[in-house]
Amino acid sequence: MKKDILCIGHITHDRIITPALPQGVDCAGGTAFYVAWAMQHLPHDVSFGVITATGDDLKHEVEKLRQAGIDITNFSSPSSVYFENSYGRNMNNRRQRVMSKASPFTIEKLSQAEAEVFHLGTLLQDDFSPEVVEYLASKGRVCVDVQGYLREVRGQRVYAVDWPDKLRVLKHTDILKVNEHEIDVLTDGERDLQRAARLIAKWGVREVLVTLGSYGSIIYDGDRFYEIPGYAPRQVVDATGCGDTYAAGYLYARARGASCEEAGRLAAAMCTLKLEHTGPFDSNIEEVLNIVRSHTDDPL
Repeated sequence: MKKDILCIGHITHDRIITPALPQGVDCAGGTAFYVAWAMQHLPHDVSFGVITATGDDLKHEVEKLRQAGIDITNFSSPSSVYFENSYGRNMNNRRQRVMSKASPFTIEKLSQAEAEVFHLGTLLQDDFSPEVVEYLASKGRVCVDVQGYLREVRGQRVYAVDWPDKLRVLKHTDILKVNEHEIDVLTDGERDLQRAARLIAKWGVREVLVTLGSYGSIIYDGDRFYEIPGYAPRQVVDATGCGDTYAAGYLYARARGASCEEAGRLAAAMCTLKLEHTGPFDSNIEEVLNIVRSHTDDPL
C-alpha cells in the first residue's frame, strides 16, 4: 500500500554521553527510530511506514515499533549501526564514533517501496547510492537528511567532508534537511546561510531546511525565506534525535497541506519537547500546538 511518508534508514545502537549522563546511557536511535516514534505520537491522519536494516541485537526495537502499530520492514544485516555520541555543555555540538555498520539499502531491497514522499535518513556515506536515490525519485518525492553523506569514518572517528556524488543526488532531492555545520561543508564554507540555501536550490532542491539548534531554523522554498524561532525548553537534557524530530514534524504538516512556515513552526515545537528528555518525542499534538500558540499571533 502506498504511504504518504515512508522513512528509510537504519535503526541504530546509540551510546549517549552528556554532562547530565557522564557514565553514558545505551538506547536505540537513528533517523528511522526517531521519526517513527514521533509519527506514532502525532494524529494518524497521515499514512506512514518504515524500512530499516539491523542486526539481531536490535530486532527487539523493531518489534516494539511493530507492536505499537507502525508498518515496518526490517532487512537482516550482519551487524547494526552503533554510534557513540558525546555532548559537552553546548548541546549543539557533539563528538561521534562509529563502532559498527549495517548493510546499505539497495534497489532490490526497495523494489516494493511505494510512497508520496521517501524520507532518507542517511547515517553513513554508503547507506544510499545515487542509483537508489534516482530510483526512488522516479516513484515519488525524495527528502534527504544529508548528515550521513557528509560523514567520513577514519578508524572509529567521524569527520565532516563533502561527498563526490552531491550534485547527482541533490538533482533528485525535493526536500533537503541540513544543520548549520552541514550546510557549511556542503557549500564549501559559504557562511551566509541565505546564499548557501540559494546555491543548494540551484542544484535542484525545492525546499531547503536549515536547522540551527537552539537558534531555530530557516526554510527556503526557492522563492522566499522563512525564519522559524527556536522555542525555549523548560530544561535541556538530550539533543540526540532533534533533527529527526524536526523532519518528522515538518513532513507530517506538509502532508496535511500546511505551508512551509506552518510546518516549520510545528516541527520546532516538537523539538522543544524532545529536548526535555532522553529518547524519542513522546508528547501529543495539543502540547505541540500549545507551544506554537504561545509564541505567535497566527496559530496553526
